[in-house]
This record gives sequence, structure tokens and C-alpha cells, in this order.
Amino acid sequence: MRANVNLLWILSGFFLVVTAAYVIWGLVDPNQNKIEWAGTFALGLSAVFVSFVAFYLSRVHVAQGGELPEDRLDANIDDGDPEVGFYSPWSWWPILLAASAALLFMGLAVGVWISIIALGIGVICLVGWVYEYYRGNFAR
Repeated sequence: MRANVNLLWILSGFFLVVTAAYVIWGLVDPNQNKIEWAGTFALGLSAVFVSFVAFYLSRVHVAQGGELPEDRLDANIDDGDPEVGFYSPWSWWPILLAASAALLFMGLAVGVWISIIALGIGVICLVGWVYEYYRGNFAR
């Protein structure tokens, strides 16, 4: 976590430098000669938000007391939690759910009625994926 905090502080400093360069560039440009506020606020708030996350993670790191395996130089790969999660290898539900999400976003561009159909298909696919191991051959 210490490495993440350091990277986020570096990223926050980078955004501050880019914000200053953006303001200076806007003032020096002979065609513009003024501050462009939308980009200045976007870059400045990016620096602020990244520093919020860095500060929060640094406080969590201090509060938890222990070091993560990623922070120790003598740690092995097996010291981290090997159980990341479970994925059903023969399941078709994630593919159908992704297709319904694609149909939903296509419906936002083409016609709202397609989005309504995609929303219904998505709910069916999500319920099927969640309850996949409660029915059929793989029921537990």
C-alpha cells in the first residue's frame, strides 16, 4: 500500500505541474491571452482528487499497523491471498450479460425502445448468472 500511496502523491504533483503549465501556456499564447477555465479546473480538481485518495490510503496504512506482502522485500508470491474469487468456466451468462449491456448502450444511441428490451434481457441474464449454481447439474 505504501507504493500505491507514493505513486498517487507523485501523480498529484504531476497534475499540479500540468495545471500550472496549462495556465501559463494559455497566457503566453498570442491567439488566446487568457486563462481557459474549463481545462484549468479539470486538471486542478484531478490533482485534488488524487491527493484525497493518496491521503486516505496513507491514513489507512498507518491505522492498520501491519505491512502488506506487496510492501515487504522478503515476501514471496504465496504470502498474498491466493483466493481471488470464483469464476464459472463453462458459464454462458457473462457473455449474454455483456451482449445485453452492448444492446443497452446501442439503444441509447439508436432508440430508447431497444434499451428497454436490453434492460429486461440484462435482468434475466444477471439472475441466471447469480443463481447458476442453485439449479441443474451444478447445484450445491
